[in-house]
Amino acid sequence: MDWGMKNRLSQLMPNGKCFFMPIDHGYFQGPTTGLEKPGHTVAPLMPYVDALFCTRGALRSAIDPAVSKPVVLRVSGGTSMAGKDLANEVLTTSVDDVIRLNAQAVGISVFIGSDYEKETLNNLASMVNQCEPYGIPVMAVTAVGREMEKREARYLALCCRICAELGAKVVKTYWCDKDFDKVVGGCPVPVIVAGGPKCDTEKEVFEFVHDGMKRGAVGINLGRNVWQSPHPVAVAKALQAIIHKNASVKEAQAIFGESKTNAGR
Repeated sequence: MDWGMKNRLSQLMPNGKCFFMPIDHGYFQGPTTGLEKPGHTVAPLMPYVDALFCTRGALRSAIDPAVSKPVVLRVSGGTSMAGKDLANEVLTTSVDDVIRLNAQAVGISVFIGSDYEKETLNNLASMVNQCEPYGIPVMAVTAVGREMEKREARYLALCCRICAELGAKVVKTYWCDKDFDKVVGGCPVPVIVAGGPKCDTEKEVFEFVHDGMKRGAVGINLGRNVWQSPHPVAVAKALQAIIHKNASVKEAQAIFGESKTNAGR
């Protein structure tokens, strides 16, 4: 791996672990609750995350250029919740714009098992081909669209391995409660846990994140379960402790409770 690639990955994953904050939801579902003003939403959370995952439009319009956090730029899209199939994505951003925006990495969705499997995998391969000469890592996102029942180990392992084989340097995928270690074990590049649907309680979030890390994931890419919480900073602090300080679920809950109490004073 070239020095530039290693350098970018080390910024994204200090000590090999990471907490990415996705705010890219608007690219397919419009003004998402909690993200009506993305810059305002993420400002208090920035001290606790390692990188932002966002589109070039949100980055240019809502994020202060003086912010020093690394950026993972979403480069696939072209579909919406109002359309027929979320999987019918195209590449939306050129590598020239990636470089122009000083992004540390790019993120791209693949929909394996969908009618557009080949097209989205080709998008991934194409972006790897474009980014590799510049030492820019590509994060593959194993999306499942509306078919959330596909979040089981055999399917996720298939997705992650294919993404790695096509050149992704890191894969974002869903956590599953059975055999998640086999998902990670079958993928030769680091695996990051996606947030998925919003959980009912903070404890649920801490539990699946802690379990994912224990089973081999290197970090998380969580958005809704943080910034849609009534206490987003407290959640972010607790998650940071799990990722970077090996905090237990009980310790994370204590951090959450203390932060929530202090914020209310």
